[in-house]
Amino acid sequence: MAYQVLARKWRPRNFAQLVGQEHVIKALANAFANERLHHAYLLTGTRGVGKTTIARIMAKALNCETGVTAEPCGVCSACTQIDAGRFVDLLEIDAASNTGIDNIREVLDNAQYSPTAGRFKVYIIDEVHMLSKSAFNAMLKTLEEPPGHVKFILATTDPQKVPVTVLSRCLQFSLRNMTPQQVIFHLGRVLDTEQITYEAGALNLLGHAAHGSMRDALSLLDQAIAYGAGQVEEAGVRAMLGAVDQSYLFELLDALIAQDGARLLAGANAIAARGLSYDAALQELAHLLHQISLAQLVPAAIADDLPIRDDLLRIAAACSPEDMQLYYQIAIHGRNDLALAPDEYAGFTMTLLRMLAFAPVPASRLPAATGHATQAASTAANVSSAPAAAVETAPAAESAPAMQPGMIPVRMAAPEKNDGYVATEQQEQSPPDNTPEIKPEPTPRPSTFDGDWPGLLAQLRLGAAGMLAQHAELLNYADDCYYLRVAAEHQAVATRDFQEKLREAISEYFGRPQQIRVDIQQATAETPAQIAQRERAARQDAAIESIQNDPFVQTLVQDFGGTVIADSIRPV
Repeated sequence: MAYQVLARKWRPRNFAQLVGQEHVIKALANAFANERLHHAYLLTGTRGVGKTTIARIMAKALNCETGVTAEPCGVCSACTQIDAGRFVDLLEIDAASNTGIDNIREVLDNAQYSPTAGRFKVYIIDEVHMLSKSAFNAMLKTLEEPPGHVKFILATTDPQKVPVTVLSRCLQFSLRNMTPQQVIFHLGRVLDTEQITYEAGALNLLGHAAHGSMRDALSLLDQAIAYGAGQVEEAGVRAMLGAVDQSYLFELLDALIAQDGARLLAGANAIAARGLSYDAALQELAHLLHQISLAQLVPAAIADDLPIRDDLLRIAAACSPEDMQLYYQIAIHGRNDLALAPDEYAGFTMTLLRMLAFAPVPASRLPAATGHATQAASTAANVSSAPAAAVETAPAAESAPAMQPGMIPVRMAAPEKNDGYVATEQQEQSPPDNTPEIKPEPTPRPSTFDGDWPGLLAQLRLGAAGMLAQHAELLNYADDCYYLRVAAEHQAVATRDFQEKLREAISEYFGRPQQIRVDIQQATAETPAQIAQRERAARQDAAIESIQNDPFVQTLVQDFGGTVIADSIRPV
């Protein structure tokens, strides 16, 4: 027997087998069960979501020999002939190739005759938006008042092009794209039935690559089975799709957090060495940044069994939500600009370098200004030293702090370097100071907890457990045991694993065993995360006020027509 592709073999035969269109199925099933039948239906949605499939099931529901029903039997003559495409009273018309008025007139002329074998004559017009204006006009009257034995089912991927006069005569159902989870579950069921071995990671890749289309997912699954010689393995699917192993993406993010340009380019070169698509890499990177943002702001949205969950929470704890939003915007714009780059490698690396250039610079790494500056530079220095101001200075190109997007750049006159010391017009050259650097002794660790929970967290190396610590409210402390309260919306970060990691970090800090007790209930006081958010907002407001009130900035605005973009200001 000839091989039948999975997309045709697994086409649903009844409403119960449909995936992901429950809102449409419920409405249609109730209508057929109560015999509240409309004369014209319009199904809209992107490719591969089930428009034609639902139309054929509706034809069976109307003509099943058991009667009009929401559950056609599938074994009677009408049902089997409709499944085989041989039912004489079911006419499927491709409007993309039959666009003219003559084609529609032929259909309408035949509509007046009674059905030959079935209960109703059913006309399925696919891609109805492709019909010409004259064809639409010709069918309006019949579409509004067809004979009682005629039902029209229209399908389109572009309802915007269907005239309003046609839309008003139809019951319209909008079909949704499948979620990756729905696609993954269905593919797993198909493979189990077909007795084909597979890896869960491979289905995850296929589920996202289908972009909401079940037909595309089944076609990709057919290709993956052929590629893997009868097996569906993650490595094979990655190679087939040109997808990027997410471990490389985490290496890129680690390099970005460490502000290590060499590691960042090494990660890009590793992707090239494997022959993977840079377009796919940017797509996967944007998807990963989205998941990290969810982990920061809505931790419960990250499934407990997600394989990369620990890495997501680790990166989420190491970066601010604002950084993730910035990186996400750079990633999606970099992907859009990829076609304009000299080549994909240049476009991909330039996107990474843009992330590195706009990455926030810690205050400890800001270079100090030295030497004599001109009057203009002195004015700029005054602006840059204003409280919480976001205008930055650049004494040397190679060590300048990164400009934030939309900032007004203020440059200082850079003094020339000469063997480790600075020479200016009013200052004679002098040898460098060889006084040995004095390094203070490290502050000894306290032997007991002083009750300052946010202060304690600032001293710990928490990693992924930082999410739990930041969202925990300290209720009490006694006998080396910390009693914490976590709000229900953050309970996803209060798992046993994170509690144990937090306990180990505190024990290591004090040099003796400590205990953690976590209670899930509504918080009544501020958590460290809420305190930090409030302080960030206060610093942001102060920075904006400082910039807007600075005389130099006001001069730029008034005399040169400049604009200060408040959203781009970041406190230093």
